[in-house]
Amino acid sequence: MGIDLIAGGRNKKTARTAPKSDNVYLKLLVKLYRFLVRRTDSNFNKVVLKRLFMSKINRPPLSLSKLAQFMAGKEDKIAVLVATVTDDARLFEVPKLRVCALRFTETARARIVKVCTR
Repeated sequence: MGIDLIAGGRNKKTARTAPKSDNVYLKLLVKLYRFLVRRTDSNFNKVVLKRLFMSKINRPPLSLSKLAQFMAGKEDKIAVLVATVTDDARLFEVPKLRVCALRFTETARARIVKVCTR
C-alpha cells in the first residue's frame, strides 16, 4: 500500500483556486482581479485575489476602531478590505472614513454613513 506516483502521487497544490461561494458579486470580483493579476505586476492584486478565495472563517473581521487607527492621517485615501467591518462600541467618535469592504455590519455601516454624508 504505497502512493502511486505515476498516477499523480501526492496533492501538492492545496490552496483554493476559486471561491466556494455561489455569490454572483464575489464571482465578478474574482473575474476582475484574475484579469488584474494577469495583466499587472501589482502584488496588491495578488493578495486581494488570494483573500477573495478564502473561507469566511479565514477572513477575520476588522473592527471600526482598528480601521480608524490604521487610517489616522490618511483621510484622502480609501481603505480596501477583503473582510467584514464590524462596529466597536468603545469608539465614541467615528472619524470620516472612505471604506471599500466585502461586508459591513448594520451598525458599522450606519455609523460610517452618519459621519460621511455625501
